[in-house]
Amino acid sequence: MRRGPATVRPRSRRGEGERLREEILAAAEALLVETASEDAVSIRAVAQAVGVSPPSIYRHFADKDMLLLEVCRHSFTHFSAAIEKALGAASTADQMMELGHAYIRYAREFPEHYRIMFMARFELSAQAYAEEMVAEGSSFALLLRISQQLIDGGHVRPEVAERGALHVGILFWSAVHGLASLLVAKPGLPWPDIAAIEHDVIAGVIRGFLVADD
Repeated sequence: MRRGPATVRPRSRRGEGERLREEILAAAEALLVETASEDAVSIRAVAQAVGVSPPSIYRHFADKDMLLLEVCRHSFTHFSAAIEKALGAASTADQMMELGHAYIRYAREFPEHYRIMFMARFELSAQAYAEEMVAEGSSFALLLRISQQLIDGGHVRPEVAERGALHVGILFWSAVHGLASLLVAKPGLPWPDIAAIEHDVIAGVIRGFLVADD
């Protein structure tokens, strides 16, 4: 992709650093959406888009990985809101179904964001990942809440329920992520009816831990 010469941005005045940081994130997000390629979002390309020098980017982000991770953290705020909005069903089990469909829909619509968040390795500690996963308002916190509601309502098989909401949530996430990551990594496969596969995977994992008459 050919781009014109960058417009050199004047040096930021005191107090404008946060604004520049947001502009950097917005430029990286735009490049990611425009190119659908993590590789195309280089520090140099982002600097050119914003009109600053590459060292200006490094004052805010240690490297490209941290910039991309922050872009996706920012976008997952919208992801979590979209999932919350999708939960219109009265039944808790149906809410979990809707969560699974919203999750896979996001992965298919924003594959590079999904790849960076769930299919790439970053230098974050296990504790940092754990804190981020259960943060208030996150999609995983929502999954844990629904899992706990299913347990409290007596809908989960006792031998599974006794392991707790985290166990139920991970069971569900493992299945949904498995399909989502395949769709992202192998979009060119001769897939059969994806909507049918999506429904059967989500419904199958839920039936696997619900009591028989639910």
